[in-house]
Amino acid sequence: MISVLLVDDHELVRAGIRRILEDIKGIRVAGEVNCGEDAVKWCRSNRVDVVLMDMNMPGIGGLEATRKIVRYNPDSRIIMLTIHTENPLPAKVMQAGASGYLSKGAAPQEMINAIRAVYSGQRYIASDIAQQMALSQIEPDKAETPFSCLSERELQIMLMITRGQKVTEISEQLNLSPKTVNSYRYRMFSKLNISGDVELTHLAIRHGMLNAESLINSEKCV
Repeated sequence: MISVLLVDDHELVRAGIRRILEDIKGIRVAGEVNCGEDAVKWCRSNRVDVVLMDMNMPGIGGLEATRKIVRYNPDSRIIMLTIHTENPLPAKVMQAGASGYLSKGAAPQEMINAIRAVYSGQRYIASDIAQQMALSQIEPDKAETPFSCLSERELQIMLMITRGQKVTEISEQLNLSPKTVNSYRYRMFSKLNISGDVELTHLAIRHGMLNAESLINSEKCV
């Protein structure tokens, strides 16, 4: 029996996935949490085979939660299930230790296939995302976005800023000093050739790193 933890800040999304998995023989939902921090705590206190992780959530988000869970348990099998499929996120997520990457637009059967694949020790990346990643290796100039130049930590802080989180909040959640967060922030601005958070948000929207729903949710959380 494959046990699965659902991590998403939208209750309807978790309910939908739970209903799908409840009908699948050999898979059971072991738990549900609504943020990255609780996912980390849950995985430290409970045994689970596969974590279905959302990327954009209040708090540390899915990327940092993945990094923390894998650091605590290198054998963790995490599938990022997200609306974000643009470079460089898939590659950064896999580098952080995830075992799979799926779009939330994937068919239920593909999600089930992904769960079974990572449980058996394989990696699973949706075919369209895998093709995009492969093309980025062959034709990097065509596949790159402005965000491709960011480090994994810079990308994480970028996602948190565009969700409306302040430097002090980010520093607390990532266990970094405000000075260190600001250093990453200004280095990121320099790389992207922008001057502030508003420009960063506009750039993220333009390149598919942030959508209207994420922006509305971030405003609700501020």
